Amino acid sequence: MKLILSGLLVGAVLGLMVPGPALGEDACVACHMKVSPGMVNDWSISQHAENEVGCADCHGDAHSTAEDYLKAVLPDEQVCGECHEEQFESFAKGKHNHGWTVLNAIPATHYAPDELIEGGRGCGGCHNMGIKSEAQKQDQRDKGYRYQNNSCDECHTRHTFAKKEAADPHACQQCHMGYDHPQWEMWSSSKHGERYFAKLAGNLPESASAPTCQTCHLPDGTHENHTAWGFLGVRLPLPEDPQAAADRVTILKALGVLNPETGEPTAILDAVKAVDMARLDEASWQKERDKMLAICSQCHSTAYAKEQLDAGDSILTKADRLMAEAIEIVAGLYKDGIIQKPEQYPFNYPFILALMHTNGSQWDENLQDLSYIDQVLLQMYFKHRMRAYQGFFHVNPDYAYWYGWNMMTQDLGEIVELDKSMRAQHALQK
Repeated sequence: MKLILSGLLVGAVLGLMVPGPALGEDACVACHMKVSPGMVNDWSISQHAENEVGCADCHGDAHSTAEDYLKAVLPDEQVCGECHEEQFESFAKGKHNHGWTVLNAIPATHYAPDELIEGGRGCGGCHNMGIKSEAQKQDQRDKGYRYQNNSCDECHTRHTFAKKEAADPHACQQCHMGYDHPQWEMWSSSKHGERYFAKLAGNLPESASAPTCQTCHLPDGTHENHTAWGFLGVRLPLPEDPQAAADRVTILKALGVLNPETGEPTAILDAVKAVDMARLDEASWQKERDKMLAICSQCHSTAYAKEQLDAGDSILTKADRLMAEAIEIVAGLYKDGIIQKPEQYPFNYPFILALMHTNGSQWDENLQDLSYIDQVLLQMYFKHRMRAYQGFFHVNPDYAYWYGWNMMTQDLGEIVELDKSMRAQHALQK
């Protein structure tokens, strides 16, 4: 029966109705064979079908006609967790679970078109990751975006929900690529990526080492992904070197985590903690560093792996010297009244975390256009600084230097020249 059913399903997808028994005994399959045959085929070849997990198990049985399709439950992570409890608990502790929260914490998000956020064809397409509250899900349903309901189907796509698909680095490429986070490009054009593709093409033995994204970031099938430096590339406690410590303080002030006037923590620190964007104590940083060191040591000597990871820390320290110098220049323009503080800024100081993804546009009608020098500072931090240290940790020379370090030096040079011209223009207007 199963072989006949599978043949019929595949035949339907190809437009070739293969003879077989009537499907009336499963009304969902019989109807959706006509409406969405690809979906039925994917389910039929899945582990769910093999283990007799049917449509009603995930979607409920309230929907039975074309007119009442809204009664079909679109399962969230908790529904998946009823069977996959270990994976659900692991995901809930991991970095991916914060995707939706982080997106909505960005001021500019709420002034972008709904289609790009709630509709999932822009930022929301990737940042849908994260367990939502009932209120958040209802808000999406009210806007007509009921399909943005689950995180599991970002990596295990509907309706195959295959483990092998999620273990393929191409699953990571969907989100970790492009202008703002090109980790796919960094890895795929590194020695690690080259070996993976060579092995895939049969040009390396099956037993050859070829690390994927999952090898390093989701080892042994865990869903609890973290990195030592976190998304912001900052951490506490401060380094022992006085200059490095001062540079990190400057960056923390520009992120709004520290009060620029007093140096005391702000409420933003709590938000950063809540979404795991930085390591804020030595123990949590060391925990993640030790994990990565153990992973690297599966192929390399521990001494070599440590040397390379330490070199990455050093590159980040040197990049922060450039970054802090740029922030201090722009902060001077705020202090001297040459740049007027936007009303929404908590301090009279550049606020690069708030600028994220604005590209100089207005958050609302009361916010003045951001100065061009602020935009250069934003690009230096979120684009080029990120490429400098992440390119280094991904063993990609081109990204680490040309797209990262080299572009940071250009940004700093431009900020120096803009500072001169803005001060000269301001002096003429007095």
